Amino acid sequence: MNFSLKKINAYCEAHTTEQSEVLYELERETYLKTLAPQMLSGHLQGQFLSFISQMIQPKCILEIGTFTGYSAIALAKGLAPGGMLHTIEANEELAHISNKYIKKAGLTDRITTYCTDAKQLIKELDLTFDLVFIDAGKNDYELYYDLVFDKVKSGGYLLADNVLWSGKVVQATHDKDTQTIDRFNKKVQQDPRVENILLPIRDGLILMRKR
Repeated sequence: MNFSLKKINAYCEAHTTEQSEVLYELERETYLKTLAPQMLSGHLQGQFLSFISQMIQPKCILEIGTFTGYSAIALAKGLAPGGMLHTIEANEELAHISNKYIKKAGLTDRITTYCTDAKQLIKELDLTFDLVFIDAGKNDYELYYDLVFDKVKSGGYLLADNVLWSGKVVQATHDKDTQTIDRFNKKVQQDPRVENILLPIRDGLILMRKR
């Protein structure tokens, strides 16, 4: 099969509802002012996250890895009345961008931001989550999964990003980072406590439902 994944992605974006002006501005600023703008969820994935959230209508969302705030704003679109999204980012240098656009989106009362180590904060949060989005350090995916699992309600959902790792997971040999992602995917697949589907959206999203 001979086709360009970039062209396929561009075609998908061209046939997806346009992102809001706030998200468009956020995407542009992220590419202009950060060293790794490819970490941004972006238009296609952002719309998917928004759809998932709107279908679930969660009261409480946890996001591990805010980056510049694109996915937080997208996910917050589906919050139930009175709901709250809690997002954690270790890099304090990114906070001025995420906070700026959360305010522009009118979501300061619906998104609580934390600039700290997620591994410690998750232990301290006395909350039950309807939806969790994992998109932080890939070496810690298994740990994040274990830390949040008991805090997710039965019937709740978890999402993890970058699980195809630029397609390297299907190569014959794996480098250390790819081994880490592959091990996480296998952990989820073998966990009888969840149902799951791995989707080839952008760099791969795995969606899990807690039984």
